[in-house]
Amino acid sequence: MAEFFMTKKGYEEAVKQLEYLQKVKRAEIVARIQEARSHGDLSENAEYDAARNEQAANEGEIIELDYKIKNAVIIEETDDNSVVHIGSEVKVYDADLEEETVYTIMGTTEVDAMKNIVSNESPVGKALLGHKKGETVTVKAPDCEYQLKILKIK
Repeated sequence: MAEFFMTKKGYEEAVKQLEYLQKVKRAEIVARIQEARSHGDLSENAEYDAARNEQAANEGEIIELDYKIKNAVIIEETDDNSVVHIGSEVKVYDADLEEETVYTIMGTTEVDAMKNIVSNESPVGKALLGHKKGETVTVKAPDCEYQLKILKIK
C-alpha cells in the first residue's frame, strides 16, 4: 500500500476536490450525456462521445483521489529547520546556472511546478530531504545530474 504525504491543508483541499468531483461535476456530466442522448443517433454524436469521455476521466480522477485520501499520511508542521523535511521551504544555489531558487518540498498531491512546489518523490525533493544548510546535494534527473547547495531552510 502506497502512502501519500500531505499537509493538513492539502488533505482538506483533496477532500473538498473529491466532494466536488463526486457531487457537482458528476451530475453536470450526466446532464450533458442526457442532453446529447436526446439528439438521437448516438453513433455519430460527437457531443455524446465527448461527454462520455469526460465522464470516464472524471471517474478515474475520483478513484485516484479517493485512494490518495484513504492512504494519506498527514505531515505535522514543525519549526525544526535543521534539516530538509516534507513541508520545508529550501533556498538553493545552482552553480551551473548561476542562480538561486526556492523550492517547497511537499507530498505528491500538493505539487505545483509553477510555484516551485516539488514532490518528496521528485529528483529535487529526493536529493534535498534529510540534508542540512551548507550541504551540496546531487540531483539525479532523468537525463542528467546536477548539484544544488542548500543556502537556507525555512
